[in-house]
Amino acid sequence: MAVSKKPNVIYVFADQLRASSVGCYGEENVKTPNIDVFAKTATMFPVAVASPSICGPYRAVLVTGLNPLSNGVVVNDIALSLKHRTIGEVYAENGYDTAYIGKWHLDGADRLAVVPKSRRRGFRYWAAANFEHNYLGSKYYKDEDQLVWEGYDAEAQVDEALKYLRKERRPDMPFCLFLSWGPPHNPYRQVPQKYLDMYDRSALRPRQNSVEFPVDDIWGYYAQITFLDEQFERLLEEIDALDLSDETIVVFTSDHGDMHGSHGVYKKGWPWDESIRVPFLIRQNGRIPKDAKADFPISTMDIMPTLLGLCDLPIPSACEGVDCSSFILGRDGDKPASVLVTNPCPTTVLDSRGEDMVPYFRGMRMEYRGVRTMRHTYIETIDGPWLLFDNLSDPYQLKNLIDDRASAKLRQSLAEDLRSHLAKIGDEFLPKEVYYERFGIEVDRRGVLVGIVPNPYPANL
Repeated sequence: MAVSKKPNVIYVFADQLRASSVGCYGEENVKTPNIDVFAKTATMFPVAVASPSICGPYRAVLVTGLNPLSNGVVVNDIALSLKHRTIGEVYAENGYDTAYIGKWHLDGADRLAVVPKSRRRGFRYWAAANFEHNYLGSKYYKDEDQLVWEGYDAEAQVDEALKYLRKERRPDMPFCLFLSWGPPHNPYRQVPQKYLDMYDRSALRPRQNSVEFPVDDIWGYYAQITFLDEQFERLLEEIDALDLSDETIVVFTSDHGDMHGSHGVYKKGWPWDESIRVPFLIRQNGRIPKDAKADFPISTMDIMPTLLGLCDLPIPSACEGVDCSSFILGRDGDKPASVLVTNPCPTTVLDSRGEDMVPYFRGMRMEYRGVRTMRHTYIETIDGPWLLFDNLSDPYQLKNLIDDRASAKLRQSLAEDLRSHLAKIGDEFLPKEVYYERFGIEVDRRGVLVGIVPNPYPANL
């Protein structure tokens, strides 16, 4: 098959998959043989940062290249404003066929409502739900019709992606396909028994930084990851069968990680690596170096400009991320030394018993900003400096160096780096209540969205 003038793009992302739970990252004994083989044909990012590490805010940053305070999606369930140009729109405007399959989570609090065509943000082919984590009996929309994915939804979504690749895409155009899976997000045990049987529950072991070990959750989490590994292989086999490998950029990643009791906390939104560090593998045969490791970090804000750069498409001037395409292709240049870590409006996080975690932090304000380099993590809350880790000597982030005298110069340097990141995007690092008021957000006592005043997208729009 002749190579397209512009490369195709297939962007595959799981929900709540941390880097440490992917085999090729070498930190946990999780079975991902197909992803591991793919990594040998791709460039791997050892430090890819989901910022913010929360579903809806991550997705808004992903599709706009704007930080949460610029795009307005500072908590889950906010509908992304139509005023921001998105990656789907840029691809569509530049001659690409576009498709979105799976979880969207950018159209407000009605998670099962249809997403109208006017708010699909440039994606022509649509088989998606605003939000659904019922993996058996999962609802979605094909055009305007509500349907149910047959069987386990992630498998059915791959079936849909194969259908698109085989006969639904426009053959005279390059294409951009986003495939968004719900697993391995909770409910963790909602996975075919075959994959649970691949793991000996009694042999599972906690990470070295685990304060609590939710063994049943980890059991299901690993099983879901192995299930996704097999689904990813089905997609790769079809890419090869259609002779698309040389002309297609394939990305495998996730929207954020999962704490699972590390440092005594759960799920996402935290600044530790289990929450913010995700797998990021990118391949185009014959163009992107294979079996390579990037020597610079990448963040969510960088993904849109980088993909557009790899396709030689115009990057909207509003984009706040860095175009890393030339570095991925092996060219020299001023590579990012650090990326921003941010959560301007954290929700209250519950522990394994459903209790508020705030007492654990002695009433600290939990809005945070920070930077992640290839080696270090530095985090501040509004109350002041909080965390400093040397991730090379301390990969489980057990030794907080924030008050270590020998690390004073390092702390000062990273703090200055953080100020530079904040200045570039105009982030004043204010209390979350300021942003609630700015964006007209109403939240409950946990910080979970209950309404927007005025609601920009009434139900009948």
